Amino acid sequence: MNIGMIAHDAKKKLMQNFCIAYRAILSKNEVYATGTTGRLIEEVTNLNVHKYLAGHLGGEQQLGAQIEHNQIDLVIFLRDPLTQKSHEPDVNNVVHLCDMHNIPLATNLATAELLIKALDRGDLDWREIFKS
Repeated sequence: MNIGMIAHDAKKKLMQNFCIAYRAILSKNEVYATGTTGRLIEEVTNLNVHKYLAGHLGGEQQLGAQIEHNQIDLVIFLRDPLTQKSHEPDVNNVVHLCDMHNIPLATNLATAELLIKALDRGDLDWREIFKS
């Protein structure tokens, strides 16, 4: 499965800790991330991460394009709800595209843990049929 990952600045450390905790599950899948988030994940997990541009430089748009082409199966987007982003339209577009294309999306740690455990159990295998 292809997992898209994004973390706002205030959530990057949380994303790193999440990826350390679930490294074994992530290692069985393909991980895609915006530039800085991907680099930080690689540093702490030694996983190979396909990195887009930094989020504010177009990385969120690149992820959005893969979502539109049904090439992403799950998105973990740890958002900072307290800080307005200058690129808010791109941020909201990822959420919108996940809704449009029926892509499971987590925007907080609790939901991210539920989805990653569901992935490991095989609960998201329906995505393989859906992509056909």
